[in-house]
Amino acid sequence: MQVLQRMADIGGHKFTIREQLIGGASIDATGEPLPADTVKSCLASDAVMLGAVGGPKWSDPNAAVRPEQGLLRLRAELEVFANLRPVKIFDDMADASPLKRELLVGVDLLVVRELTGGIYFGEKSRSATSASDLCIYEAFEIERIVRVAGRLASARRGKLCSVDKANVLETSRLWRDIASRVTREEFPELQVEHLLVDAAAMHLLSRPADFDVIVTENMFGDILTDEASMLAGSLGMLPSASLGEQSRGLYEPIHGSAPDIAGRGIANPCGMIASTALLLRHSLNLSEEAAQIEQALERTIRDGYRTADIAAGGSAVDTTEMTAAVIRHLD
Repeated sequence: MQVLQRMADIGGHKFTIREQLIGGASIDATGEPLPADTVKSCLASDAVMLGAVGGPKWSDPNAAVRPEQGLLRLRAELEVFANLRPVKIFDDMADASPLKRELLVGVDLLVVRELTGGIYFGEKSRSATSASDLCIYEAFEIERIVRVAGRLASARRGKLCSVDKANVLETSRLWRDIASRVTREEFPELQVEHLLVDAAAMHLLSRPADFDVIVTENMFGDILTDEASMLAGSLGMLPSASLGEQSRGLYEPIHGSAPDIAGRGIANPCGMIASTALLLRHSLNLSEEAAQIEQALERTIRDGYRTADIAAGGSAVDTTEMTAAVIRHLD
C-alpha cells in the first residue's frame, strides 16, 4: 500500500482503497470465508488486491468451513478465469536459486493458468472408505484461456507451450484437441509445443529459458507455478494477476500467509509490490506507472537489498527497509 500510494503521488492519481474481510480472519469475525459485504465491495471496485487467506488455525481439511472456499468463490464471483504468473530472473538474483546460474540465463516466462474450472471446482464426495473429485472442462473454457495465452505469446517471443496429461486423462485429450485447433486457426504465427505435465515439470528445471508462454489447466498450473518460483529463488518474489473478460482483475503474490514468520518483519514484500504493478497495468491502464514500479524493484535488487529468503547467506534487510528502498528508487 505504501508503494501504491507513492506511485499515486508521483503520477498525480488518487486511489480509493477499501479493506474487506476474507479467509481465516473472516471466519473468525463472521463465521464465513467470504461475506456478502466483501463480494459487494469487490464487484464495485476497479481492481482487487488480495492478501493470503489461510493459516494453521483454520487448516483442518475436514472442517465444513475453510479459508480457501472464500478464495475460490471470489474468483468465481469476479469471473476471473485467466491467472497470469510471470517468472523473470534478475541477473543479480541468479545465485539465490537452487539451479545452476547457467540454466537461468535468459529466463523470462509467463504461465497462464485456467482458474475457474477443472478438479478444484468439480463435484466432490467422500465416505469413510472412498472419496472422489470430479474434473470437468467445457470446450469454451479451454478456448478462452488458450486465446488469452495466444494473444500474450504473440506480444512476446511468439512461443506457446500447452501442458496437459493427454496420454491418460479425457479432459486433457479435449484440452489438446481444442488448443491445437485454436492455435492453428487463430495464431498460425506462433511456435506451438504440447507437453505432458510430468515432462513439463522436468523441462522447467532442465531448460527453463526455452519457455515463453505456458498455458495449462487449473491444478497443473497451480503446481507448475510453485515449481517455477524456485527459478527466481523464492516464492516471495513472484506476482500474479487473475483476469476475465472485464478490466477488473484480482491481484496477489503467489505465496501464502507464512504464519511462521508473522510479526517478525522478515517477509519479502517484492511479490506483493510486483502485483501492484500488474494491477496498474491490467486494470487501471497505467502501464507507465507499472513499469516504473518494476524498474524500481529491479534497481533495488541490483543495489544489493535482500530479505532473508533471498539473502543466500549474505546480510538481509527487514520488510520495512526493503519497502523503503523500493520507494527511494521510485523517487
